[in-house]
Amino acid sequence: MQKAFEAALIDGKSLAASLVERIAGDVAVIKAETGQTPGLAVVLVGEDPASAVYVKSKHRQTEAAGMRSFVHRLPVDTTQDALMSLLDQLNADPAVNGILVQLPLPPHLEAAEVINAINPAKDVDGFHISNAGLLATGQEALVPCTPLGCTMLLKDRLSDLSGLNALVIGKSNIVGKPMAQLLMAENCTVTVAHSRTRNLPELCRTADILVVAVGRPEMVRGDWIKPGATVIDVGINRVEGKGKPRIVGDVAFAEAGHAAAITPVPGGVGPMTIACLLANTVTAFRRQNKPNTTRFAAE
Repeated sequence: MQKAFEAALIDGKSLAASLVERIAGDVAVIKAETGQTPGLAVVLVGEDPASAVYVKSKHRQTEAAGMRSFVHRLPVDTTQDALMSLLDQLNADPAVNGILVQLPLPPHLEAAEVINAINPAKDVDGFHISNAGLLATGQEALVPCTPLGCTMLLKDRLSDLSGLNALVIGKSNIVGKPMAQLLMAENCTVTVAHSRTRNLPELCRTADILVVAVGRPEMVRGDWIKPGATVIDVGINRVEGKGKPRIVGDVAFAEAGHAAAITPVPGGVGPMTIACLLANTVTAFRRQNKPNTTRFAAE
């Protein structure tokens, strides 16, 4: 007889909805106190279907939170110089408080150069080298949205993370590295692993907190997970099967019932990413307008 699935589900949809509600309240305060409206500019180059869906969702949610949304759709053959020229304009535009260039870019464009052309104070993705350095040294920075959302989910579930053993699987600049920095800031004992780590299953079994962001469908098996651990699955993978394709995470969800809690895929980390993008836009506005604004609940 198969053992019942006992792990609690970490509801990213609910927490994201609560955060967006608070952000909308912050925006209303900003408008009342300053007469200004925070603005987010999103740049999409090309016609990648998944990117187009993400941009549409960001536009809709930005406006729903009471902010201004500026969407720039550029053709796939846009040159590096043309894209950099647009970023110069957005950097100089006082109505734009946050700038996001949707990744991935077409292969002829140099992503690192594009990211580092964004004014760090408007870099709401948190990818600019200046924000990465500030985060790494424990200073005030705009933090990448997905790791920020993961940290909020963990703190909502566990409250105090201090002293817990945390394992981050994945070493990307977008998730893995900043995730480790945020966990260290919460006084966790942090290990960063990846697909080439030796004895990865044994290492996983030592983790009170397990954050998985490798982009490999169901790579982490149930018997890798420590009983009572809290599992954050960042992966979103489309797999073919009988009938229509299905979306799965990087963790074999059905095998993880002995965890204390786990994020579902979808419905876990994903909703928090866009909510944190909106929060970063409010944070960017406040920092750009000191001392004329107060600190807001979204930070």
